Amino acid sequence: MSHGVWLETLSWVEAKSRFDAGAVVLMPIGAIAKEHGPHLPLNTDWLIARALAQRVAEALPIVVAPVVSAGYYPAFTDYAGSQHLSAATFIAVIEQLIGNLIGQGARRIALLNTGVSTEAPLRIACRNILDQHGISIPCADIRNLGRGSEKLLQQQAGGHADEAETSIMLALDPARVDLRHAVSDYGDALTRSAGIRPNAFQRPGTMEGSRSGAFGDPTLATAAKGKAILDAMVNELVAGLRASYPEALAAGRN
Repeated sequence: MSHGVWLETLSWVEAKSRFDAGAVVLMPIGAIAKEHGPHLPLNTDWLIARALAQRVAEALPIVVAPVVSAGYYPAFTDYAGSQHLSAATFIAVIEQLIGNLIGQGARRIALLNTGVSTEAPLRIACRNILDQHGISIPCADIRNLGRGSEKLLQQQAGGHADEAETSIMLALDPARVDLRHAVSDYGDALTRSAGIRPNAFQRPGTMEGSRSGAFGDPTLATAAKGKAILDAMVNELVAGLRASYPEALAAGRN
């Protein structure tokens, strides 16, 4: 068994068999409705989360849980179509979903998080799972992945619907990218990256300074950059899962 499967494609008997055999379950998290500027679809994070998980499953015999498509995204609520859960609700959802898997026999579970505002709530949820069930859940955050490929980027700063994310989408699904509407929009990102703050008090969970809903320069995006970034991310995810669960995923066993 060298390749992984999506949980949703299994029967309950097949799922139980894999859980009992100690399969690693990867739970991707990616918003299915969150603004990504005027040039990318609302489901950008969901598409990226699913693509990354699929590629990891092609390399490792894991079980991929359905993508968690709603989360804690307070910075985007003013942009039409963006959906958002409170931090408490998001934490409860994650705890219940993981708790369901544990109750059904899964013991090796990992999270793939494509958000930024979701990082802190996920840490709390994982801590609560450890306290309640004695199971430690490793979590990979997308902004810590593929950093070696940052040298390919030309933008001065970025972080959302920017050169990197737009490049990834060009590599995954170019028909969903409308570069005619892509604009360079750094908002206050340049002053932040320079250590200059226009106000000593910052408002968490806002997109202050961004008119388009993007931070960065998506006009510089290319599919080639996106492929390189994706390849780096997938390699790191595969290595990270193997390191987290060597007894199940050690190199050479799959």
